[in-house]
Amino acid sequence: MNRLKLQSMLKYFFMEDIGDGDINTEYIFPPSQKGKLTFVAKQSGIFCGKAVVEEGFRLLDNAIEPHIYAEDGIPIEKGQVLAEIHGRIAGLLAGERVILNLLQRMSGIATTTHAAVRETEGTRARICDTRKTTPGLRMLEKYAVKAGGGFNHRRGLYDAVMLKDNHIAFAGSITKAVQKVKANIGHTVKIEVEIETKEQLLEAIEAGADIIMFDNRTPEEIKLWISLVPSHIITEASGGITMENIRCYAETGVDWISLGFLTHSYQALDISASVENAKEVLL
Repeated sequence: MNRLKLQSMLKYFFMEDIGDGDINTEYIFPPSQKGKLTFVAKQSGIFCGKAVVEEGFRLLDNAIEPHIYAEDGIPIEKGQVLAEIHGRIAGLLAGERVILNLLQRMSGIATTTHAAVRETEGTRARICDTRKTTPGLRMLEKYAVKAGGGFNHRRGLYDAVMLKDNHIAFAGSITKAVQKVKANIGHTVKIEVEIETKEQLLEAIEAGADIIMFDNRTPEEIKLWISLVPSHIITEASGGITMENIRCYAETGVDWISLGFLTHSYQALDISASVENAKEVLL
């Protein structure tokens, strides 16, 4: 994860939440009063967000000392202490909500991804994400997918070509769309083509696609058509895939299964935060 970009994101998030100051704490606690903030898992799952905790609190107060006992991508159990952060209470409480929100969401994505990966065990299929991420949070959400054992699809419109139905419709055909792209990009950029029919599949193969995505096709259709795909072309399944039927898709022989729900329909992992003042900590 890019630490400079993470710091920039966190600064923006804190500005949104804190604004001109945290009036909840500045009139209650003396600026010098110290304490401890503890994060505890209220659910079992996969932890993700260590860098968010480390960088977040230090941005608010350089003197804050975060002690994190969990590692990204490692299972955690209900009741487990994930981190203890020592420092001035004003800084601890100012950063608590933003950091906890991100920690819960990233851990939720990692946990969901891990469950999907387990469903594909014993097959060649690998799990990857999509561009269906929360605007502004793509770096964190895609990092969480990797922490859960998945892989990242393209990061944006800039790093791979993916010809979908609208591109093909405007170009006139799969063949024309692929030809136009090949005439204008370098040899290192892969071209993926989304297909929905057998005819489109054969056209994409003939046009020279590097990757073929079976879009909203049933496992039975993919099993029937995948034998037509030359071995040098990568295959991918997407659309209509759930945790309940993912195993059926994995057993079709596809190389990749891309899942939008990893980053748009996950459940945040329940993590709590509690603070103790310095006197209580010393008892």
